[in-house]
Amino acid sequence: MTDYCGPELERKYCQISDQIELGADATISGYASLFGVADQGGDVVLKGAYAKSLQQLEASKGTVKLLWQHDPAQPIGVWDEVREDDTGLFVKGRLLTETQKGREAAALIEAGAIDGLSIGYRTVKADRDAKGRRQLAELELWEVSLVTFPMLPQARVGAKAHTPETDVAQTMADVFRTMRQSLAET
Repeated sequence: MTDYCGPELERKYCQISDQIELGADATISGYASLFGVADQGGDVVLKGAYAKSLQQLEASKGTVKLLWQHDPAQPIGVWDEVREDDTGLFVKGRLLTETQKGREAAALIEAGAIDGLSIGYRTVKADRDAKGRRQLAELELWEVSLVTFPMLPQARVGAKAHTPETDVAQTMADVFRTMRQSLAET
């Protein structure tokens, strides 16, 4: 296994899990990362990859930040629960609708225009499998963001009311997802 820790944060995208709705009190929950599933970039997060980072955060009373589109100048809520289970990295939190961006995020989730989660992290330990895909064994988790275009299409937000606007947004998202997948395969 190769150990390295670069200065730049990496990002990994995942759509919020099925049957997830925006709660009346602007709560959101889902899996920000799934174990053992190759994303569109070919990386696979291994079970236990977040354990050390989560333990260190708990010991230091630190938190994983809830950001808008990975922008550190735009926190939009708080994650009340961040934990690993057999499936992946589960997060549960609440959007702060007292802020303009928090209100906007809630409205976009409710409309179905935003349905992605993305993690910001530093790779601590990784290796490559026989196919050349990175096997991410230890990650230093910094933040989980709401994003427009997630990288892991296996998980989605629960069904939302369809309008012409949300149907167009979903079609565009599907086109970009297909294009990203095609580029990754070349």
